[in-house]
This record gives sequence, structure tokens and C-alpha cells, in this order.
Amino acid sequence: MGSERQDRMRELGARLRTLRAGAGLTGAALAQRAGVGQPTVSKVENGRMVPSLDVLERLSRALELDELAAREVRELLAAVEMAVDSGRDSDGDAPERAVLDDAVRSARLVRSFQCVVLPAMLQSAEYARHVFQSAPHSTPEGVGRAVAARVGRQGVLYEPGRESVFVLTEAVLRTWPGTPSLMLAQLDRLLAVESSSTVRLGVIPWDRPMPVMPRHGFTLCDESAVVVEAFHDERVSADADQVAAYEEAFGLFERAAVFGDEVRELLLQVMKQFRELADNVTR
Repeated sequence: MGSERQDRMRELGARLRTLRAGAGLTGAALAQRAGVGQPTVSKVENGRMVPSLDVLERLSRALELDELAAREVRELLAAVEMAVDSGRDSDGDAPERAVLDDAVRSARLVRSFQCVVLPAMLQSAEYARHVFQSAPHSTPEGVGRAVAARVGRQGVLYEPGRESVFVLTEAVLRTWPGTPSLMLAQLDRLLAVESSSTVRLGVIPWDRPMPVMPRHGFTLCDESAVVVEAFHDERVSADADQVAAYEEAFGLFERAAVFGDEVRELLLQVMKQFRELADNVTR
């Protein structure tokens, strides 16, 4: 039997499929109207993907739903987000954290703050593998699929018209899984991403006081939703007051961070220290 969360995902998907059929649209036609990928429509309707609020609103507009039907599907999405997840999917694999990845993928403006783990969209394949392996009930097959999906989604970082702002504490750069060599490759990726015109990467150095003590990482998707990351799961909130509170906190973190030449210098300094660690390991 599936988890409560999976049951709610199937319920949302079935309702959207019924509404699409009632509108006389194919899945491909709906995807084109909504400006999303056809696989997204298929996965949502089959209960295999949780749409972000932005994607759900695009689908609602494309289906020309009245306010009653639009509110109904929003409530179904809220039920998915509030449902308890067993920590396993129907095949017994590790959860793929599609909530965060898909919310980020559909947003035009992404602002993410992290204090321990690198943002999902910046993780190298090996770093992501360690993240997914640490999930309860993970299996090699599930981890492999999750890593492939996460890395595959990262191409959206470079799409024209999209802006991504990442703010990390220096602790993120020094909290490392695996080996020093893994982190050297990961930091090299950060340098490459930082040079993109669609990405701003900031780091709050350890020698600067934190403007507010962080409790967890979070990601703002456009100005309409926030994904809050807990140890076992992720929750999306579209509550205007909550979104505003996280936007205020992100602004404080962003102003405390260094960008540009300063962040590149810091990354190179941390890489030098990881090289020294790697040399000590091989001796």
C-alpha cells in the first residue's frame, strides 16, 4: 500500500486528468498551453510528480478553470504537501525530493539560502549521491535514478530569462561528504556556475556575524511560494505571510554575503585547504 502522500498525489492527478478531458485537450495540448513539458503533465496526472504552485496555476489557467475548480485543485495540492510520507515510494526506492527540484525548475526567479547542505541545483552528481544515500530506506537503484533526475534538471540554471540567487554560509563549503577529492570537484563546479550570467552566488564568511540565526535551509520560488527543507522532507507554502517572512530573511542573508571576486577568492582558498587534506590522505 502506498503512503498517504502518494494517495493524495494520485487524487490530485486524477482530478486534473478529468478536468483536462472535460476541456477536450490532450496532454500535449495542455502542456503547450501551460508552457510546461508534456512529461510534467503526464507525471502529475499519474500521481508521480508533485507540481509546484506555479505549475498548478499555469495548468489551471490553461484549462480555464473557474474559481471553484481552481480552489479545489489548490486544496488538493495543499493536501499533498501536508500528507505524511512513508519515506519510500511504491517500488521501495529512496524518495527523490521532486517537490524542491520541480518547484525550482518551474520558477523564473529562484532565491535559495543554505546553512549546511549545498542547494540542490548546485550539487555535483557525487555530492547528490551522498545526499540521497543518507535518506531512510534508500536503495542503490533509487539513489541512481534520483541523482540522474537531479543532475538532469540543473540545465535550467542557464536558461535565458531565468535568475537564480544562492546564498550559503561558509560552513556549507566545509561540511563535506565522501572525500576531499569529491569536494574539490564540487567547488570547481561552484566556480563554473558562479561565472554564469543567470546565476549569483554569495557566501557569508565565517568571520562575519549572522544577521539572524538560521534554523534550516529554504528556497523561494518566484514571489509566490517557499520550499522549507527539514531533515526528512520538504514542505511548500504559498501563504503570503510566510513567503514575506522568508523573503525578509533572505534579504538579510544576501546583504551579509560576499559576491563576485570576493566569493571566487574564498572558493579558491577553501579548495587549497581541501587539496592539503587530499594530500594528507594519500600519504
